[in-house]
Amino acid sequence: MNVKLLAVAIGVLTCASAAAQSRGDWVLGRWRGGEFWFPGVVQSHVGDNITILYDDGTRETLSSKLVRPYTWTLGTRVECRWQGGTIWYAGKITGVSRNGTRIDILYDDGDRENIATGGCRSR
Repeated sequence: MNVKLLAVAIGVLTCASAAAQSRGDWVLGRWRGGEFWFPGVVQSHVGDNITILYDDGTRETLSSKLVRPYTWTLGTRVECRWQGGTIWYAGKITGVSRNGTRIDILYDDGDRENIATGGCRSR
Protein backbone atom coordinates (compact mmCIF):
# COMPACT_ATOMS: atom_id res chain seq x y z
CA MET A 1 0.00 0.00 0.00
CA ASN A 2 2.77 2.51 0.93
CA VAL A 3 4.67 1.63 -2.25
CA LYS A 4 1.62 2.56 -4.37
CA LEU A 5 1.25 5.86 -2.52
CA LEU A 6 4.94 6.63 -3.05
CA ALA A 7 4.64 5.82 -6.77
CA VAL A 8 1.66 8.16 -7.11
CA ALA A 9 3.49 10.95 -5.24
CA ILE A 10 6.55 10.58 -7.47
CA GLY A 11 4.34 10.68 -10.56
CA VAL A 12 2.63 13.87 -9.38
CA LEU A 13 5.95 15.54 -8.62
CA THR A 14 7.36 14.51 -12.00
CA CYS A 15 4.34 15.97 -13.82
CA ALA A 16 4.52 19.18 -11.76
CA SER A 17 8.20 19.55 -12.63
CA ALA A 18 7.56 19.06 -16.34
CA ALA A 19 4.62 21.46 -16.29
CA ALA A 20 6.81 24.10 -14.69
CA GLN A 21 9.00 24.02 -17.80
CA SER A 22 6.45 24.63 -20.52
CA ARG A 23 6.45 27.45 -23.06
CA GLY A 24 5.65 30.74 -21.34
CA ASP A 25 6.55 29.58 -17.82
CA TRP A 26 8.80 31.79 -15.75
CA VAL A 27 11.80 29.76 -14.58
CA LEU A 28 15.32 30.01 -13.20
CA GLY A 29 18.13 28.75 -15.42
CA ARG A 30 21.80 28.15 -14.69
CA TRP A 31 23.44 30.38 -17.32
CA ARG A 32 26.09 28.36 -19.17
CA GLY A 33 25.82 25.65 -16.51
CA GLY A 34 27.44 27.92 -13.92
CA GLU A 35 26.65 28.24 -10.24
CA PHE A 36 24.06 31.04 -10.47
CA TRP A 37 20.34 30.91 -11.29
CA PHE A 38 18.92 33.65 -13.53
CA PRO A 39 15.21 34.40 -14.17
CA GLY A 40 13.66 33.98 -17.59
CA VAL A 41 10.75 32.62 -19.60
CA VAL A 42 10.66 29.27 -21.40
CA GLN A 43 10.54 29.77 -25.17
CA SER A 44 10.51 26.08 -26.10
CA HIS A 45 10.90 22.64 -24.56
CA VAL A 46 11.98 19.89 -26.97
CA GLY A 47 13.07 16.58 -25.47
CA ASP A 48 15.54 17.35 -22.70
CA ASN A 49 16.36 20.82 -24.08
CA ILE A 50 14.74 24.01 -22.81
CA THR A 51 15.29 27.37 -24.48
CA ILE A 52 15.03 30.32 -22.09
CA LEU A 53 14.72 34.00 -22.87
CA TYR A 54 16.30 35.48 -19.76
CA ASP A 55 14.90 38.64 -18.20
CA ASP A 56 18.09 40.51 -19.19
CA GLY A 57 17.37 39.77 -22.88
CA THR A 58 19.87 36.95 -23.44
CA ARG A 59 18.76 33.54 -24.74
CA GLU A 60 20.11 30.05 -24.09
CA THR A 61 19.19 26.40 -24.59
CA LEU A 62 19.86 24.19 -21.56
CA SER A 63 19.34 20.65 -20.38
CA SER A 64 16.18 20.44 -18.27
CA LYS A 65 18.45 19.51 -15.33
CA LEU A 66 19.67 23.13 -15.33
CA VAL A 67 16.19 24.67 -15.21
CA ARG A 68 13.84 24.92 -12.25
CA PRO A 69 10.58 26.71 -11.48
CA TYR A 70 10.82 30.41 -10.56
CA THR A 71 10.89 30.56 -6.76
CA TRP A 72 11.86 34.12 -5.87
CA THR A 73 9.55 35.53 -3.21
CA LEU A 74 9.77 37.97 -0.31
CA GLY A 75 12.86 37.16 1.73
CA THR A 76 14.70 35.29 -1.04
CA ARG A 77 18.45 35.94 -1.01
CA VAL A 78 19.72 37.28 -4.33
CA GLU A 79 22.65 39.16 -5.78
CA CYS A 80 21.95 42.20 -7.96
CA ARG A 81 23.94 44.73 -9.94
CA TRP A 82 23.55 47.99 -8.03
CA GLN A 83 22.22 50.69 -10.36
CA GLY A 84 22.91 48.53 -13.42
CA GLY A 85 26.65 48.37 -12.77
CA THR A 86 28.94 45.39 -13.19
CA ILE A 87 29.48 44.36 -9.56
CA TRP A 88 27.05 41.96 -7.87
CA TYR A 89 25.89 42.80 -4.32
CA ALA A 90 24.08 40.46 -1.92
CA GLY A 91 20.70 41.27 -0.46
CA LYS A 92 17.15 40.03 -0.05
CA ILE A 93 13.87 40.66 -1.80
CA THR A 94 11.59 42.94 0.22
CA GLY A 95 8.94 43.71 -2.41
CA VAL A 96 7.64 42.50 -5.75
CA SER A 97 5.78 44.46 -8.45
CA ARG A 98 2.30 43.32 -9.48
CA ASN A 99 3.56 41.68 -12.65
CA GLY A 100 6.69 40.31 -10.94
CA THR A 101 9.20 41.93 -13.30
CA ARG A 102 10.61 44.36 -10.70
CA ILE A 103 11.73 43.66 -7.16
CA ASP A 104 12.71 45.74 -4.15
CA ILE A 105 16.09 44.77 -2.72
CA LEU A 106 17.50 45.45 0.73
CA TYR A 107 21.22 45.01 0.25
CA ASP A 108 23.36 43.63 3.05
CA ASP A 109 25.07 47.03 3.40
CA GLY A 110 21.68 48.71 4.09
CA ASP A 111 21.14 50.28 0.65
CA ARG A 112 17.79 49.76 -1.07
CA GLU A 113 16.88 49.59 -4.72
CA ASN A 114 13.95 48.77 -6.99
CA ILE A 115 15.38 46.79 -9.88
CA ALA A 116 14.25 44.69 -12.85
CA THR A 117 14.63 40.96 -12.20
CA GLY A 118 17.06 40.76 -15.12
CA GLY A 119 19.64 42.54 -12.98
CA CYS A 120 19.65 39.81 -10.33
CA ARG A 121 20.70 36.20 -9.80
CA SER A 122 20.55 33.63 -7.00
CA ARG A 123 22.67 30.72 -5.79
